[in-house]
Amino acid sequence: MKAYLYCGVAGLLLAGEGSALAQGAPASAPGPNAATAQGANEIVVTANKREEKLNNVGLSITALSGDALAERKITSLQDVASAIPGLAYAQSATNTPILTLRGVGFNESSLGVYPAVSVYVDQAPLPFPVLASHSAFDLQRIEVLKGPQGTLFGQNSTGGAINYIAAKPTRTFTAGGDISYGRFNEIDGDAYLSGPITENLRARIAVSGTHTDDWQRSSSRPYDTNGKVSYITGRAIVDWDASDSVRFSLSLNAWRDTSDPQASQYIALRGQNPFVQQSSIDYPFSPQNPRAADWSTGISTPRSDRKFYQPALRADIDLTDAITLTSLTSYGHYTQRQTTDGDGMALAQGDLVRNDGRITTFNQEVRLANSSKSAFRWVLGANYERSRTYENQFLNFADSSQNNAGANFIDAGGVYNRQRIRNYAIFGNAEYDLTSRLTLKGAVRYTNSHNHALTCTYDGGDGRVAQLLNLLGSLLGTVPFTPIGINDCYALNQNNVPGTPYIGQLNQHNVSWRAGVDYHVGPTSLLYANVSRGYKAGSFPVLATASQSSLNPVTQEQLTAYEAGAKLGLWDRKVQLNLAGFYYDYRNKQVRGKINDPLFSVLDLLVNVPKSRVLGFDGDVTINPLPGLSLTGSLTYLDSKVQRYSGYNAIGEVNNFAGDRLPFTSKWNIGLNADYKARLDNGGAPFIGITMNARSSQDAVIGGDRIVIPPSPVNKVLPGLIHPFEMKGYATFDARVGYEAPDGRWTVSLWGKNIFNKYYFTSVITFNDSISRFAARPATYGVTLGFKFD
Repeated sequence: MKAYLYCGVAGLLLAGEGSALAQGAPASAPGPNAATAQGANEIVVTANKREEKLNNVGLSITALSGDALAERKITSLQDVASAIPGLAYAQSATNTPILTLRGVGFNESSLGVYPAVSVYVDQAPLPFPVLASHSAFDLQRIEVLKGPQGTLFGQNSTGGAINYIAAKPTRTFTAGGDISYGRFNEIDGDAYLSGPITENLRARIAVSGTHTDDWQRSSSRPYDTNGKVSYITGRAIVDWDASDSVRFSLSLNAWRDTSDPQASQYIALRGQNPFVQQSSIDYPFSPQNPRAADWSTGISTPRSDRKFYQPALRADIDLTDAITLTSLTSYGHYTQRQTTDGDGMALAQGDLVRNDGRITTFNQEVRLANSSKSAFRWVLGANYERSRTYENQFLNFADSSQNNAGANFIDAGGVYNRQRIRNYAIFGNAEYDLTSRLTLKGAVRYTNSHNHALTCTYDGGDGRVAQLLNLLGSLLGTVPFTPIGINDCYALNQNNVPGTPYIGQLNQHNVSWRAGVDYHVGPTSLLYANVSRGYKAGSFPVLATASQSSLNPVTQEQLTAYEAGAKLGLWDRKVQLNLAGFYYDYRNKQVRGKINDPLFSVLDLLVNVPKSRVLGFDGDVTINPLPGLSLTGSLTYLDSKVQRYSGYNAIGEVNNFAGDRLPFTSKWNIGLNADYKARLDNGGAPFIGITMNARSSQDAVIGGDRIVIPPSPVNKVLPGLIHPFEMKGYATFDARVGYEAPDGRWTVSLWGKNIFNKYYFTSVITFNDSISRFAARPATYGVTLGFKFD
């Protein structure tokens, strides 16, 4: 890792990544607001909900252009995370993505929880993480805002916000796309059609899809495979200039994904009690290569069918020459039917044979804003959200140590959770040019949140769990109760008797704010300093537990951020240097921790970490020394630390976690990128590019680099593995080479991702006695043919 660090520091002095990656709208997806390629300071962003040049915005922002996305084949959240300094992606056992930015994230996999890093498409929120799975196509750019985003954005978030800016309908006809073929028989394609319908009406339709064969191999069954990828996604946008002062934009985003959920690699056995079954003790570990894994068959075979659609309507009405009223209305609907295997074995340690759910969410924002040309610029607005979530899980753990005589040989159980969520907020943002160089900034938002949850843990199988809880209720209960059956709620309530669902309410409010100052050193250079406070709403867990006390929610977390930075356009825009230093004071951080349940042994639990902090710096630089040559690079340093928190670690041991780093937080993150396109005399243009991404080690759980599985007849660990919950550092390389036709109407390219087949992991999970991890995909490569028509 030291070698990568030295390379990264040298690369930062020569090249940069980050903000400067946005150098233009994609050739296949032009739009009226696309960034130009005249220099990084010409990038247009909407971080303040108005169009501004990136170098005039005193916030830490990374922007990826449509060109960069297409050239580097960035098509997923994991791809986006690999390209954004300080952003980490983790796979979860329930196929729900987990994002962490600058050490701020929420390692919770339930459907109905708000993320610490929120995602939007053209400012319309995707409030829950799974909804953002397939949005990175046909884009002008991606904007990643770092730090608390609790003032201008409707969904409060402590880590940051990812804004997908879709390519817009054009005023002239254009069409294009690409088709690729690659390893694992990967076939993917993108296509768009854009242009005017009438003089004042324009439309754009875009589709994208991928299908690949299985890429994982079973460790126990040589001819069994898993990992098929199959999804299709589309977007339609219609823009209507109703008059000179009234404009509408209607969009519809939709996708369907029937890919196989990824299987994990079994790496350790930690017996929850002495009754570990011999089949688990004898089970071999997965081979240590990217494609190896294992999973159960039959009803436990991994499979999924997930669907999402979201219509959104935006209206802009110029009330006067200087004041505009904007309304943004959106509705999202998501369903899933899914089976996942999270133990890395062909045994039932943690087989979610049912992992079904749905989400409906309605969002409305109304805001007033004055002209961006005014010396005093302001935005006033309000948000309303109403969401409903439902999740139903049924877990088969027949081969775990919980299946023993003392626990009535229980071998399966289910849980369902329903949430009704309502949020409303009012907000304001203001900027005042005190002089031609000095700008004062301030913003505030009041948010009121209500969450009503109903959770029921149920037997759902052969009645053994119900029998066991009836017995416990008769021994521990303080009131008479009616014995429960298979589908009744079994978790013991406050009277220590089963039979009633858990019903909880979480009512919270907060005031987020930001204050800062910008100093314009010159027309292309800016110094800024900000202090801000943000919150993330609490949530209820979806857990199978014997006691309703484990179903209590986590409360809202609070982060106060102090940041200072510089954006410097140098040497006639040939060099763009961005620097930022920050300190985060983190209170009540939400994490998925553990509890030692007297009946079910070590179980998950949502907890608040009272106090922690993150300090660090970002740096990125872009150099365009020659026509067609762009050198970019980035360096992020994060020092995260828990300052006060005691509880159970991932294997059920009581720990004081003070001094431990936060999950999914690498201390060092380095990115290097080089692209060169040479224009020939005939107008054709060969091109070549290479990208490196390196990250130092990180922990999948708090205290992960300290957890050691103790020697025991019912414990065993992969040989040579000391800390199962620590993920070692790694570096990956991507490359591409190709040719663009003289008229720009077609391109052909060869590309590869993770070309040196680096073996690394994105997360580590536990299910009962097993510990397993998700390996990143191996090397992939292929050929792409792109086309364009005007």
